[in-house]
Amino acid sequence: MTKLRGTSEHCLQNHEEYTLSEDASEAYTYCASVIPEASAVLEILEKCPRHPEKGEFPVIVVEGLDATGKTTVTESVKDALNAVLLRSPPACISQWRTTFDNEPTLIRRTFYAAGNYILASEIAKASSQSPVIVDRYWHSTAAYAIATEINGKVEDLPPAHHEVYQWPKDLLKPDLVLLLTLSPEERIRRLQGRGLEKTKEEAELEANSLFRQKVEESYRRMVNPACQEVDASPSKEEVLKTVLKVIKKHCAL
Repeated sequence: MTKLRGTSEHCLQNHEEYTLSEDASEAYTYCASVIPEASAVLEILEKCPRHPEKGEFPVIVVEGLDATGKTTVTESVKDALNAVLLRSPPACISQWRTTFDNEPTLIRRTFYAAGNYILASEIAKASSQSPVIVDRYWHSTAAYAIATEINGKVEDLPPAHHEVYQWPKDLLKPDLVLLLTLSPEERIRRLQGRGLEKTKEEAELEANSLFRQKVEESYRRMVNPACQEVDASPSKEEVLKTVLKVIKKHCAL
């Protein structure tokens, strides 16, 4: 199972090395007295099947930094394929996202890690009935965790093929992962046009080009499955056309 090292000195300081499912539960148990919402997340996580299996229909994940067009693409692909659209974190815990986004890094990561395993059970159920489109999944959790926890430059990231880039063996795997990309200038222009409140990570992406580069490079080093990059700078119609072409190439519909 893939392991990531954390550096937080908060209540998770004894959980510096953790796996994305077992230690997520352990971490939430450990911190429940400090963060009441952690108990609710843990209760939902413990009700999920341990190793849910994907149904017969394809599961397609759309990844990318904020303002790359994930919402537009996922909604459009959902309609085009008559698919179910799911998001990370899943709806059943998304009301606590702001709470955990304001916690130290390792606690925040554990929230998203737990969300992936909860989401996996939803994907398993939905993919038995129709194609499933997922707005972010494990790759996001891993890419941001790696970029946050590894100090230094892009060259200091774990080398390609390191186990940290490998999909967890106990997490339901998608059939295809698309990575929407934009130039930094275009992405910032779109962000400013949205006028939405920024998360801490989005503010960091905007202010720190090195952090953004580490996130993007971490995405590109993911394997099993790797990310299929899609240029999101053309018109919405052109991007959708490209995305559907990639999906039809890799998935049986």
